[in-house]
Amino acid sequence: MRACWSVAAALTLYAAIPATYAATSTPAAAAAAAPLASPDGHLSVALAVSADGSATYAIRRDGAAVLLPSALGMALEGADLSHALTLASESPVRAVHDSYELATGKRSHITYSANEQTYTLRNPQQQAIDVTFRVSNDGVAFRYTVRGAQLKFVSEATSFAFAPSTRAWLQPMAIAKSGFARTNPSYEEFWQKDIPVGTPSPMAGWIFPALFRTGDTWVALTEAGMDGSFHASRLATQSEGGVYRITGPAPEEVTPNGALLAHAEGELVSPWRVLAIGNLATLVDSTLGTDLAAPAARPMASWIRPGHASWSWAILKDDFTTYDVQKQFIDYAANMHWDYTLIDSGWDQKIGYEKIGELAAYAKKKGVGVLVWYNSAGPWNDTGMTPMNKLLTHQDRVAEFKKLHELGVKGVKVDFFGGDGQSMIAYYVDILKDAYDAQLLVNFHGATLPRGWSRTWPNLMTMEAIRGFEFTTFDQPGQDAIAPHAAMIPFTRNLFDPMDFTPLAFGDIPNIKRTTRNGFELAESVLFVSGIQHFAEIPAGMATAPSYVKQTLQNLPRSWDDSKYVDGFPGQYAVIARRAGKTWYVAGFNGGDSDKTLSLDLSFIAKHGKLISDGATERAFVQSDITANKSTQITIKPHGGFVATFK
Repeated sequence: MRACWSVAAALTLYAAIPATYAATSTPAAAAAAAPLASPDGHLSVALAVSADGSATYAIRRDGAAVLLPSALGMALEGADLSHALTLASESPVRAVHDSYELATGKRSHITYSANEQTYTLRNPQQQAIDVTFRVSNDGVAFRYTVRGAQLKFVSEATSFAFAPSTRAWLQPMAIAKSGFARTNPSYEEFWQKDIPVGTPSPMAGWIFPALFRTGDTWVALTEAGMDGSFHASRLATQSEGGVYRITGPAPEEVTPNGALLAHAEGELVSPWRVLAIGNLATLVDSTLGTDLAAPAARPMASWIRPGHASWSWAILKDDFTTYDVQKQFIDYAANMHWDYTLIDSGWDQKIGYEKIGELAAYAKKKGVGVLVWYNSAGPWNDTGMTPMNKLLTHQDRVAEFKKLHELGVKGVKVDFFGGDGQSMIAYYVDILKDAYDAQLLVNFHGATLPRGWSRTWPNLMTMEAIRGFEFTTFDQPGQDAIAPHAAMIPFTRNLFDPMDFTPLAFGDIPNIKRTTRNGFELAESVLFVSGIQHFAEIPAGMATAPSYVKQTLQNLPRSWDDSKYVDGFPGQYAVIARRAGKTWYVAGFNGGDSDKTLSLDLSFIAKHGKLISDGATERAFVQSDITANKSTQITIKPHGGFVATFK
């Protein structure tokens, strides 16, 4: 065990923080731990306890302040572990090494290394809280552990204090029970881009991941490791002085008579508070969101198959959820060499269970699996869409999932959840457990952020938690804003978790003037990561695409072995390379209103390939040869994009 540093040493540690940041600095330290560094030594975190008993941590990158002294601690019923604390002990530093497989991420085989240390803090009543830090080369994470008989969470003191010059890219958290049929919050707002830290949220706080830039360092905040015992968190509405605080869900965000906040017997462990830190390449290539999730609770079984799906509802909506149309979409999926067809809401009334079984049998002969939609139900939404009230209890789920499995259905899409309370988070986990036992894949919509669940539950293929394609079909303002909105996604929502954006469209959208070029739409199929990519385009629209575009979508990999950031800027443009086997796909899109000429370093590929990009008109494609080298030149048209394939 290392001894605590002296007060003088602690003050020396923070001496380089400018005087202008004094408002967010801690009082003189009574005790401070030696900094815990990343394996490569570039990142470090230091914990300190002030003379008044406030516990803080601060983060540095290459010696420069990234996060100013920020609060630690939590309060439970009968135990205030956020004030009047002393640093009781430190564990030895432990090297953590982990490796795992992921079916639905940016990389199939992932390794993780970090240095870990646990600090025990005590209050005057000698009640203890452990704070465990991990520092990896791409970020810092920490979580709390409290032990006792009956543990009931009250509040969390955790804060993230940024320098006043820091800029932020943040999405507001919708107010609970607002929006369509009281279905919020569902993580479906637009981001506020490049705003000063301290800007209040216009709604009920800010969601994760939250993106910041301080100096030349980028920080993505999120949380990971949700087993159903804890509620999900967000950043508070107010952040005076650039100090962002963890806060919990609204009282309405629960199941009937369910718990809002975390509670446990014996031991209460918080999710990891995660900060990916570095340049944009470090953030986009990071896997911290799954590195810090619990290992797989069930094996990666042979029936767990990522893939692509046809889906009628995105463009055709409710009236086309009929037997004949869905049979056509099974044929469409087979023609496109896709793996699934998703049959959306109302199938139980318009088609029926028996006919769904017939469709599943027909699809099986074509090499296609059928997925079906469910309303999560309960009083937390007023949608009335069916099937509903089928999944509320374990007994209900076992019976319903057994029926689906016997019909030959391969998976479920469950929609319209009720928020982030502990009981609602437990409901997600219970569905995943029972679906796995019935050999069913899962897709959550109208939902929270996955927070690493795709590692813990390999049958979780994807989750929405994004203002995706369907919103561009509802009204023109939603369509007009889509290009810069989509250009935020590789740097935020899709950083760590699979996302069901449901791309793409080459043809027209009823009553909407599409504002993206076809190259932009095609690029989404590579840039956006989802265990099952549900394609919104219908057969008539796909028929307008050249054969080489159709062939690209027919041969598109179902999962990725590796990914690499190439270029980009949040809300403006993104270029990412993804590899499956020995083939690299490089895709990019431009969310701006003018041409974007880029010189891309593709020397790690060093091959000749084919480039599909935008033609002379908004709906035209053009194919050309391309060579991947140190300075590959590409110009992306406004709201345009490209996909290059190197075999």
